Amino acid sequence: MPSEKQKMIGGELYLAGDPELVAERKRAQGLMRDYNQTIFGDDARKDLLPQLFAKAEGVAVRAPVYVDYGYNITLGRDVFVNYGCVFLDVCAITIGEKTAIGPYVQILTADHPRDGATRDAGLEFGRPVTIGRNVWIGGGAVILPGVSIGDDAIIGAGSVVTRDVPAGVTVAGSPARPLVSKG
Repeated sequence: MPSEKQKMIGGELYLAGDPELVAERKRAQGLMRDYNQTIFGDDARKDLLPQLFAKAEGVAVRAPVYVDYGYNITLGRDVFVNYGCVFLDVCAITIGEKTAIGPYVQILTADHPRDGATRDAGLEFGRPVTIGRNVWIGGGAVILPGVSIGDDAIIGAGSVVTRDVPAGVTVAGSPARPLVSKG
């Protein structure tokens, strides 16, 4: 029988109140607290990021940053994360190298059943988010569960991305739609 953690990471219905998951969120909250009290240049930052994220070498993450677990987040080399970003990582969040993420961006893998009885039972699920290489995500954008964003795409500030974005495409709005270039 799979554990609640295994079900969560696999995108199946799981109980978020499972004691193992609660303990892991508490661990992440402690690491976030410690990281979010640092400033640029503090030696503690280089030690805390590898504990908080699955992979985060050669990245810049401005505090504060918020995660559910952290261990489901992979940041490629030279990724930049601006102030106040939220990563709800019940499933994998994979971000390609040289991607720039503006302030207050939310990347959400956590989702909830549409059926009221299933929600009432305390069950949740998630879907992974994949963001390619050299993507630019403008401030305040929201990336919803299950979305993939291709290399070199641009997500306009304040956009709500509800579906996949192909490589090299610029989207904006709520819901985000491709912009048509004039010329």
